[in-house]
Parts: sequence; structure tokens; C-alpha cells
Amino acid sequence: MRLAWVGLLLFNVEGMAQLADKEPEPAAILELGGAASRTLTDSTSSFGPTAAIEFTPIENWLELEAGVTPLLNRHSTEWGLDLLFKKPWRLSSKVEFMAGVGPELVHARQSGVTANSIAGEAVLDFMFWPSSRRRFGWYFEPSYEYRFGPGHERSVGISAGLLIAIR
Repeated sequence: MRLAWVGLLLFNVEGMAQLADKEPEPAAILELGGAASRTLTDSTSSFGPTAAIEFTPIENWLELEAGVTPLLNRHSTEWGLDLLFKKPWRLSSKVEFMAGVGPELVHARQSGVTANSIAGEAVLDFMFWPSSRRRFGWYFEPSYEYRFGPGHERSVGISAGLLIAIR
């Protein structure tokens, strides 16, 4: 009987040590990188920086990402503000995949003409964490955008960059 108690005590101490070693989930994840976009309607390309913050309101079910991306080319400047709703899947301790959709507000200036429009965006988000502590990593995110404004512009894009966990 005493042996059973000792075994149970050791099992509990080992379990508590494993919980103490496990790094807590970050409060948010900061994404900093670069983005490229190509319109499918007139085949113009744009490039620029991108920044986003992501947090998890419902563990394993919902992640929210709010981001801003200025895209520039020779004849235009475009600012995109988006809010994406993503479903996460943890493939391993170092790799995550998310699929998401959400609205986007686009402010574009082309040849002196300014236009605002609302768009819908769909993304596939791949996150890679080199360390199991998940403090820094990198991401790769292909996307598709459809604008509901005049011209119904469609575009494909890609962004990639650094992940920084905020504890």
C-alpha cells in the first residue's frame, strides 16, 4: 500500500514538473514582414511591408488577426486594413497551419484619383517555430482578395516574415 502511495506521489510530482516546464501560450503574436500582390484583372504587381497582431480568443478554434499592408508600385499606392478570422491546426510543436477569411478596407490612390472599397480576403497561414519555446518564428501566408467596389478587382498575394510572441 505504501508503495502505491509513493508511486502516485512520484507520478504527480513528475506531471507537475512537466507542466512547469511547458511554456505558456503567448498573449498575442506580432507578425512583421513583406508582402507582394498581383491583380488578376490587369496583371499589375505591388510590393510593400506588412504588420499584424494575432491573438486567440478560443483555444484551438479561433484566432483573430488585425493587420495593415501598404502596397506600392510605380503608379499607385494602396493601403489595406484587414481583420481575419482563422481556424488553427497545430501540426507539431513547431508547425501550425491556419485557414482564414475576413473583411478588408482598401484605400487606393492611382494617378491622382483616390478610391475606398471593401473587400473580402481568404488566407492560408503557415507558421514555423524553430524552438519549442515558441518565442520567435517565421510565417508564410498566401492570400486571395476580392473587392466589392467598382471593377470588382481580384488579386492574389503572398506575405512572409518574422513572428514575435508577446507573453
